[in-house]
Amino acid sequence: MVDRQPVHIIGAGLAGSEAAWQVASRGIPVLLHEMRPRRMTEAHRTEGCAELVCSNSFRSDDADTNAVGLLHAEMRRLDSLVMRAADASTVPAGGALAVDRDGFSAFVTRALAEHPLIELRREEVAGPPPREWENVIVATGPLTAPALAKAIGELTGEESLAFFDAIAPIVHRDSIDMDVAWLQSRYDKAGPAGSGADYINCPMTRDEYEAFVAAILAGDKTEFHDWEASTPYFDGCLPIEVMAARGPETLRHGPMKPFGLTNRHQPTIKAYAIVQLRQDNRLGTLYNMVGFQTKLKHGEQARIFRTIPGLANAEFARLGGMHRNTYLNSPRLLDARLRLKREPRLRFAGQMTGCEGYVESAGIGLLAGLFAAAETRGLELASPPPTTALGALLGHITGGHIETIDAGPRSFQPMNVNFGLFPPLERAPTKRADGTRLRGTEKTIARKQALSARALADLERWRGELVAAAA
Repeated sequence: MVDRQPVHIIGAGLAGSEAAWQVASRGIPVLLHEMRPRRMTEAHRTEGCAELVCSNSFRSDDADTNAVGLLHAEMRRLDSLVMRAADASTVPAGGALAVDRDGFSAFVTRALAEHPLIELRREEVAGPPPREWENVIVATGPLTAPALAKAIGELTGEESLAFFDAIAPIVHRDSIDMDVAWLQSRYDKAGPAGSGADYINCPMTRDEYEAFVAAILAGDKTEFHDWEASTPYFDGCLPIEVMAARGPETLRHGPMKPFGLTNRHQPTIKAYAIVQLRQDNRLGTLYNMVGFQTKLKHGEQARIFRTIPGLANAEFARLGGMHRNTYLNSPRLLDARLRLKREPRLRFAGQMTGCEGYVESAGIGLLAGLFAAAETRGLELASPPPTTALGALLGHITGGHIETIDAGPRSFQPMNVNFGLFPPLERAPTKRADGTRLRGTEKTIARKQALSARALADLERWRGELVAAAA
């Protein structure tokens, strides 16, 4: 057997952990560098690999009509470690795939530690990766340590973009008043590990809702440093006070929407707004407040959130918070295989490339690992088809979907996977099986089902190329 140089992976978050797994699974040694616990970040609390610092939800697991569910399915077919861990640590969450965050991280950490070709080094890479490292994946995420962030800035030749991400509060289950709240999933939908009664729901009257919104707007909020003041929020994870400032009805049409839910205690009375809490650990002792990421100061959070019916005596295991995320202008800086154009020995993966979301970050880590493994073996692996969720996400990052001016992208913002990134169908479905015409929602669902079916068929063909290349 030919001795091969190891692939160096910096960062053992979701992207780095997934990349390490994919490389080692192809017989190539990995040195995985993780600075925690020697140096912690503002958001992490453990030294575990793939720690989930925000929500515990991987969002919808519906592979037929939801783009992120389709991404789940594609990654499972490619033996994703992150999806293995998620499936092994599920907690009830209606139609979503949610996990026990500690169990999830423990599964990933154990799998990496037990792999004979992966060496986990607890050390900080405090500058440019050494020149002798021939094949490097940088997956340090949005909370990259200052010294490495500075080195990346010098390598890329331009400033990284940045935005704020937020953390939602977590409540002890036994402190929630279930004489007021009730268990139900929206439209009674059951998903992985779910029963259709997976969320705790706290109802509000119109007066209670309006008072709550007023308190949110008036509440004392965290002040940011001068250098953070111009950093924009990511629209998929806005603080509740930012949403509330957009209009008095915004929250009740967002995270507090009452639709698809019936108060078990007062079934004839329609709630004006509803706060949902989702199970956060396998024991069911902790629940997080869905969509309640915030920059309110901790004392204000406890005071205001206890005005929510059912949460008058809430005990918080963790209150919400904010942290600054950074990401690269990837369409300008990275090639189609995630290599830095100026220095192709360096690849980037995960959230810092401009994808948003746990599964998206892991998916890009998966691709970076596959590309790095192929390169180590002297092969040139084709990118996944743009018709797949992985290919569509890669196209977003490398600029394939962005109109260009003067060879540069018009704009680039972090994005979750969505069907808007997929090439359109050559022929969208227009009729039902009985020949009658599809209309409205049925037509939309049929289109998404066709996109998903095409994606999985094209992924299987690409997966066949992977198998052939490994032979």
